Amino acid sequence: MSARPGESAPRIPDGRIPIGQIPDDQIPDHQRRPYTDTRDLTPFRKAVVRTPVRGLAGNVGSVVTGLMAGRAPGTLAAEGGVPRLGRVGGRASAKRLKAVHSAVFGSTDPDRLITLARAYPGWAGVCYLMAGLLAYSHGGHLRASELLQHGLSLRNDEDANRYAAAYLAGVVTRVEVAERIEVPVLFSEEAVFLALSHSLRETGQAEAALAALAGLPPSLPLALARCSLEAELGRDVDVVAETEGLLNADDLAAALLLVRARSLRRLGAYTASRSALQEVLRRRKTDFTLRSDALTDTALLLLDAGRKTLGSREWQRHKPAQLEAVKAIRKDAEMHELWDREYGRTDDH
Repeated sequence: MSARPGESAPRIPDGRIPIGQIPDDQIPDHQRRPYTDTRDLTPFRKAVVRTPVRGLAGNVGSVVTGLMAGRAPGTLAAEGGVPRLGRVGGRASAKRLKAVHSAVFGSTDPDRLITLARAYPGWAGVCYLMAGLLAYSHGGHLRASELLQHGLSLRNDEDANRYAAAYLAGVVTRVEVAERIEVPVLFSEEAVFLALSHSLRETGQAEAALAALAGLPPSLPLALARCSLEAELGRDVDVVAETEGLLNADDLAAALLLVRARSLRRLGAYTASRSALQEVLRRRKTDFTLRSDALTDTALLLLDAGRKTLGSREWQRHKPAQLEAVKAIRKDAEMHELWDREYGRTDDH
């Protein structure tokens, strides 16, 4: 149970994290462990931790790759290139299919898809969803949220559903699941709802953004998006419960451990918070940006723990050498973080 506005968050002892008022053995495993994905195949591709340098290189790289694959800049990306449209029986059906296919993979303006949605009501759901993903890829979060929600409320006819299954499976959307963390997602329920959630979050609708994630299958991208929103809403106890047992297997897990560590610190569980930060630093291949964040958070944790333990007056009278050591750790971590945010790693490609 999280603190309401105007209330302070409850302090919880290390190692004893309550999970609301429901006994632990009565909570379904998929609710307690939203990061556990047991599927053989998922729509997710390798996550990217964005920095200014990586963002610039990624944008240039995507343009070059798109041009080599015959895709115009600003259009929806497709894994393996734009799929070729097969033969379709019936003149009217062929005309409709060609118009939609051309708009989906060749349009840089959502309006073109919206016009087709109005002309072909049986295809409106597909057209509005693709228009929403196109608007999202251009950074138009308000319009994307409106188009995606409208598209989800519409039903498609059988031809539209068959087209989506045959030709849209390779459409890739880069979704920001947390600050600076992007995940390419193939066209699926998860791509649509994660993009919708991020769009709602960017327009200041955090509660609606969290609600949009309900019902999605467990996965690390889902857990990171969900826990980031819960932390933003002050639901730190929920974050801690949902990330219990998490290990640093990849950069998504490391980013989620950072969210967990910050929630634990706000709850006063300093030992558990430090353990989460140590887990981020344990894996040598953890992204440099995330390691820098973990070092910064470690310094802040030491400062918070010192203030809580000694009290304000004793903290001011504490040994200068120990104070300087803490300040040095914090300064070093902040310098690493500043460098990485401004320039990125020198060995990035």
